[in-house]
Amino acid sequence: MQRYNILWADDEIDLLKPHILFLNDKGYDITPVNSGADAIDKFESNNFDLVFLDENMPGMSGLETLALIKANKPSTPVVMITKSEEEYIMEEAIGSKIADYLIKPLNPNQILLSVKKILDNKRLVTEKINLSYQQDFRKLSMAYSDHIDHSEWVDIYKKLIYWELEIDNTENKSMAEVLETQKNEANSNFTKFVVDNYKDWLNDPAAQKPLLSHQIMKKRVFPKLQAGEPLFFIVIDNLRYDQWKTIEPVLLDYFNVESEELYYSILPTTTAYSRNAIFSGMLPLEMAKFHPDLWVGEDQDDGKNKHEAEFLARQISKLRLNIKHSYHKVIHVNQGRQVLDNLNNLMNNDLNVIVYNFVDMLSHARTDMQMIRELAHDESAYRSLTNSWFVQDFGERGKNDH
Repeated sequence: MQRYNILWADDEIDLLKPHILFLNDKGYDITPVNSGADAIDKFESNNFDLVFLDENMPGMSGLETLALIKANKPSTPVVMITKSEEEYIMEEAIGSKIADYLIKPLNPNQILLSVKKILDNKRLVTEKINLSYQQDFRKLSMAYSDHIDHSEWVDIYKKLIYWELEIDNTENKSMAEVLETQKNEANSNFTKFVVDNYKDWLNDPAAQKPLLSHQIMKKRVFPKLQAGEPLFFIVIDNLRYDQWKTIEPVLLDYFNVESEELYYSILPTTTAYSRNAIFSGMLPLEMAKFHPDLWVGEDQDDGKNKHEAEFLARQISKLRLNIKHSYHKVIHVNQGRQVLDNLNNLMNNDLNVIVYNFVDMLSHARTDMQMIRELAHDESAYRSLTNSWFVQDFGERGKNDH
């Protein structure tokens, strides 16, 4: 096991010898000093994995020492230790990005917990995740080998994505290859499941079926319309579930996620069929039959999703919904700004539909552009790139709006 080097600065360092010996026995090497000035001297001439810093030292205080340490090596974790519970000291320390805050008198296990939380966190998390996935591996394999329905397939998919994201956060991703093999096997079984059931979903009224693309607005969006309450229906084209789980934490700073439901796309899943189905409330053959002026066939060169606003308006009219609505497609930054600038007016509508095309564009660029292929060379990097876009485009604007 790796031995870590810890710098411990306290003007009563001699009284802490039992704690130092305890950490030595646990595999940590301690360099003790009794002043802030000595701590800075040692810190500048040696490499330390962690610093324990007493706040109330004569001469250079703990907070002053902390500022110099962070200015020198900002990534080094620092644990502030103090007898005082005054709020301003805590706020100063937290504002300086300390790793932990301990109140005297200390006990050995309290110190050990702090050290492990900071230095051994990744190793311990990796070991726990790998063990838990290994235990779940057989359950998942047995589940998709059985005769299961569409909702159980959703549960399996969510579980596989959960493990993919968990393993992605481990140190060496040692279980990633095993998971990828299991995902491929699940995909093969799921394909067979869709082939066996898809026709019944479309044609058999008595069949147990999932929510499909053309049913989303009628069954999930329109029922949420309430008088005087504006509803925003946001579509991020080509956003996968693993990408959603990556950007969800950003949204949780501003919104509550009350429920989460997955739907099944109609086939083919391409925009001309699946996304037009959302806005028209119809299957492709129905769109071609009832809206020949809007429907663009595969043999035509015209854009396949240029008429979503018209499809939406006609679906609203067909259902005799007396509502005021808007439709916006955001492809460029300026279009996004226009939506934001017009937000106050949108609040007067019953329904506002906003379609973001960035992820779809990124997906195509990942295939067509070498630079994007290099930036998003695997699924983890692709998720990271999606998250970076979302944080920049939404997170920063959200902070400014607040």
